[in-house]
Amino acid sequence: MFNAHKHLIDISEYTDSEIMTILETAQQFSQVNQRRIKKVPTLKGKTIVNMFNEPSTRTRSSFELAEKRLSADTLNFGGSSTSTVKGESLIDTVETLNSYKIDMVVVRDKNAGAPYIVSQHTPAAVVDAGDGKHQHPTQALLDLYTIWQHKGRIEGLNVGIVGDIAHSRVCGSLIPALKIMGAHVTVVAPGTLLPARPDVLGVDRVSFSLDDVLPDLDVVYMLRIQNERLEGAPFPNLDEYHRLFGLTKQREPLMRPDAIVCHPGPINRGAELDSYMADHPERSAILDQVYAGICVRMAVLYLLLGGADNGLSA
Repeated sequence: MFNAHKHLIDISEYTDSEIMTILETAQQFSQVNQRRIKKVPTLKGKTIVNMFNEPSTRTRSSFELAEKRLSADTLNFGGSSTSTVKGESLIDTVETLNSYKIDMVVVRDKNAGAPYIVSQHTPAAVVDAGDGKHQHPTQALLDLYTIWQHKGRIEGLNVGIVGDIAHSRVCGSLIPALKIMGAHVTVVAPGTLLPARPDVLGVDRVSFSLDDVLPDLDVVYMLRIQNERLEGAPFPNLDEYHRLFGLTKQREPLMRPDAIVCHPGPINRGAELDSYMADHPERSAILDQVYAGICVRMAVLYLLLGGADNGLSA
């Protein structure tokens, strides 16, 4: 099925059945991650480069763990450790990597479109690990996996995405992924944190009131304020934002009894979430998302690189 896909750059290029294959493969790899020895030889002999030109904690560490648990050889570099600080272009850097006969490049970059450019200049597979305000497809996949594990389905669910919609690359992948899988998507934000034309998002509903939509939601997906990408001051202060759009203990009675809370991290406590909701033992799926990142990224690496077996052999 994945012969048609060499890269994972745009989640919209994947069908619902292909996305489901990734989720089901991730579920298999979850078995590996629960073993005493969390390692399989599936990608032994494959070389993967992690080119992270932007800071990352969860994404970078889970890609590195996923690669190691699949027995791939890895090279990690980026940012100030590369010759780009000396003026070398992205393309020249990629050409240098090609000389090493690599099999895959995982790219994170502050510039939208960087993974696509890399894919045009290398014979290796390319995975977008987040580019500017564009996309973050493996984040969307791990979010889908988490929702699927908690709810048993994705189709027909009401998912609300709350917060900094305009500057979020998470939305760039998560919204189309949810729609492909048949979910109903509502975005909630102040007008200053929405695109100039919210209709381009392709969502079912746009709301300016969290209180109005909470009773309808099966999944409440909270976004952090993207301070590093903001132009100007989109709202008076964080206290006001938290009062109007923060998911808090006071708002919990508005939620469905079985509604869950997701967040891509890092959390700004006291802004989009209070600690009560972030750490809620029944509702919060945030740490499940972190764990899902390893399983889903193992699945993506395996499927794109054509693992030699079913991925589960010891």
